[in-house]
This record gives sequence, structure tokens and C-alpha cells, in this order.
Amino acid sequence: MRRQGQLRNTHLAREQRSGRCIPVSDEGVVVPLTGIARTAAKHMARAWQAPVFHVTVEVDMTEAMKVKSVEPTATVTDAIVAAAATALIEFPEVNVHVGEDELVRFDAINIGIAVASPKGLVVPNVHDAANKSLAELATARADIVSRARDGALARPDISNGTFTISNLGMMGITRFDAILNVPQAAILAVGATIDRFVGGADNAHWAPIAELTLTCDHRALDGATGAKFIGAVKAALESPLPSSDLTATQRASLVGAR
Repeated sequence: MRRQGQLRNTHLAREQRSGRCIPVSDEGVVVPLTGIARTAAKHMARAWQAPVFHVTVEVDMTEAMKVKSVEPTATVTDAIVAAAATALIEFPEVNVHVGEDELVRFDAINIGIAVASPKGLVVPNVHDAANKSLAELATARADIVSRARDGALARPDISNGTFTISNLGMMGITRFDAILNVPQAAILAVGATIDRFVGGADNAHWAPIAELTLTCDHRALDGATGAKFIGAVKAALESPLPSSDLTATQRASLVGAR
């Protein structure tokens, strides 16, 4: 059988080179899900069972796009991570895991970043994001994303996440609803930044606008909390960037917690 398969493959290759039509089989090819892909498939199926709702805001990214003037090694993604950490300090009820009959609230804010790796989707975490400066967030994010793409993540890198960010903006996606990274209670989907004409008659102007959508587990969060949380993310992103050596915790102490 192996010899016959080799002969058939050789024949098909010759037919392709000759430009002649090749009969197509109606039978599909079975591709087993293994490793990360298999784990992700089970994870997504479990997430799909959660009762979720979505809230979306438009964010003026003018200030966030100045991130390199504050910290040369940082990207807009780092500014979004910093904004999410700031909002999670204000709304600790979002920084939870959802159990069967309980919620587990965490002091540590560990923000996962969805990364497409050669082996499938992985979500490494920036641990203790609230206590990292913008420069430290940039270093940590660059490290885990690089190792994720190289398939070199360790178990601690993908463990104990409390919130996730999925950014498809660089792929031209303007808006999408992300699936929960269970058991986390929420995930933030970030769309592309596009110049739009905004403002009223007295203040009409072009601005770089991105749509951010928060997926929430309704067992843990209600609509008002979800709306307030994503509003806090929006406010942080639209505010001037703080000094690159200040952490989200330090910023929160300066402006006062909720």
C-alpha cells in the first residue's frame, strides 16, 4: 500500500506539472486535533456554554498612539494592557474566575495576551501587570509573545491568568466578539484603529478611532459593571500617558481609588 501511495503521489505531481486537470476525490482527509489545538478546542467548547453579553465602545487612540514618545520600547498593545490594569484596579469584581457555584477574586492582576503560534492559539500572561511600569510591561509582553511564537512557553507563562486581551487590529479587523478565556469573567477584543470624522459642528475633526468590545460572563458581571469597566479602559486610553516608570497601582493611588 505504501508503494502504491508513493506511485500515486508521483503521478499526481507529474499531472500538476503538465497542467492537465486532476480528478478530485469526494473523500475528505481526517486531520486529528492534537496538542494545543485539541486543548483549545475543548476549552472553546466549554467557554461557549457560558451566558455572555457584549459591550462596545469607540476609543480615540490619539494619546495611546504617542506611547513611543513616553517609552521607546512600548507599543499600543502595552498601552492597552496598562489601561486594562488600571481599570481592573478600579473594578476588582472583573478580576475573577467563575466556578460552578462561586467566584474566586484575585489580588494579582495577570493579563493574558492572545497570540497565534505555529501550533495554535496560546494565551501567555503578563503577571502582576498592575505593579509593572510601562517599560516593564513592554519588556514582559515582548518576551512572552516572542516565546509563544517560538513554541518556547513554560507552564507558568500560561497559568493563573485573570483577564485576557485579544487584538486583531493589526489584521485589519475593525470589530469582533472574543470568546471567553474560561474560567475568567471577561475578555477584551481590540479592533483596528481607523481615522474617522468625529465631533459636532463646532469641533468636527479626524481622529484615530478603535472599537473595543468586552465579553462578560453574566454569572459574574451585570451590564452596568461591564459598561463601567470598559468605560474606565476607554478613559485610561484617552488620557495622556503617564511617566513610563509609574505602575498602574501608583497611578491609581495618585488619582484615588473608587
